[in-house]
Amino acid sequence: MVYFFRRVERKLDEISGKRFIHLIHVGKTGGTAIKFALKPYYRHGRFVIYPHSHSFTLKDAPVGEGVIFFLRDPITRYVSGFYSRQREGRPRLYSPWTPDEKVVFERFTTPNQLAESLSSSVTSEQEFAKFAMNSIKHVRNHYWYWFGDEEYFSSRQSDIFFIGFQETLDHDFEILKRKLKLPAKTVLPTNAIVAHRNPESLDRKLSDQAVKNLRDWYSQDYEFIEKCKKTIIDANLHGV
Repeated sequence: MVYFFRRVERKLDEISGKRFIHLIHVGKTGGTAIKFALKPYYRHGRFVIYPHSHSFTLKDAPVGEGVIFFLRDPITRYVSGFYSRQREGRPRLYSPWTPDEKVVFERFTTPNQLAESLSSSVTSEQEFAKFAMNSIKHVRNHYWYWFGDEEYFSSRQSDIFFIGFQETLDHDFEILKRKLKLPAKTVLPTNAIVAHRNPESLDRKLSDQAVKNLRDWYSQDYEFIEKCKKTIIDANLHGV
């Protein structure tokens, strides 16, 4: 019955000319804070915003409907993802370790230890580090997981409504507010738990070797960011 009413509601929205926007939640890029701020306005003016889980990808969004997503430097995203999963999402959530994650976190206690091990001279340690990188949620998924390949992403350029970055979250959110014509009172949460941020006290230091290894590991993610930056002005400022 709920599904029926949702279909009717969507049909009425289509008839009235609403613009459908999908929020693709790339893990550890500020998505939780964005969802919290937008929640009162999922249906606002001419826009209908659909918030989605981490599993929702660009291919899941119907062609012709808009998408919003945020990105982040892959290395800081890695550090954030490592610690988020180390504490199993607490205190805001509780998502237990998978069996593979349990083994990984029994071996590695800091993101630096894992990143350095990617170039270990001991083959078994290097292989285990690769296994770990492919096992930890928020660490294992590259950006292309959400956006397909370069050809598909390019084919959906006209559907990109907004691209933001975690590093400039406050600034970018203000631009997004203008595009969605949201009230000035709409703000991002400042509470770390609500925003699902890691504690400030964590050891985020990475050695030069760790940084080099991570840049190699996430080389395609950096390429994706550069591709996004080439289209970000048209996507973000059109219609402001």
